[in-house]
Amino acid sequence: MYVPPHFAESRPEVLHDLIDNNPLGILFTNGKSGLDANHVPFELHANEGPQGVLHSHVARANSVWQDIATGDEVLIVFRAGDAYIAPNWYPSKVEFKKQVPSWNYMVAHVYGRVTIRDDERYVRGMVARLTRIHEAKQTDPWKMTDSPKDYIDMMLKMIVGIEIEITRLVGKSKLSQNKEVRDILGAGNALKAQGKNVIGDAMLAAAAVRAEQA
Repeated sequence: MYVPPHFAESRPEVLHDLIDNNPLGILFTNGKSGLDANHVPFELHANEGPQGVLHSHVARANSVWQDIATGDEVLIVFRAGDAYIAPNWYPSKVEFKKQVPSWNYMVAHVYGRVTIRDDERYVRGMVARLTRIHEAKQTDPWKMTDSPKDYIDMMLKMIVGIEIEITRLVGKSKLSQNKEVRDILGAGNALKAQGKNVIGDAMLAAAAVRAEQA
């Protein structure tokens, strides 16, 4: 990924937070059948290993777990949000006419070594944790014990665990940091007016940092 210095996000805690809040990653592999990409929900254990460990699962019917082998390098991409940026949102465009359209986004690229975990204990524990995390936001949280034990046992046999030890984290937050503070504010407020608060709020925060540094 091309990362100019002004867009680089290297703080591990910020990238971990991005992953926690946007757990559906794109798992890229290059196995026996060539390049593949799968959309998979992950659970991050930031304190495991030197840089953290990702835990997930795929359907047993998905050939990816047989196409790759334990020890293979994989890439997972997590995206926090994106938004089109119109030139007219920059006050300097009105003054100097020198702005062009752009696209802002926040992403984390995670490189790591995969371990295939085809064992019931690992899968059961991981699914239970994922369920607790995401069902906690529901008014009537679903629990694994809500379904018959034999049904849950059958469903768990239909998935395979995937564990990824993180070896490198690369982050990019493209929020117009290469623009004037007034331009960052103008575009950020325009996005918020359209309800695109993720990138809008991030741009306003970036403008505040730039203003403090001025």
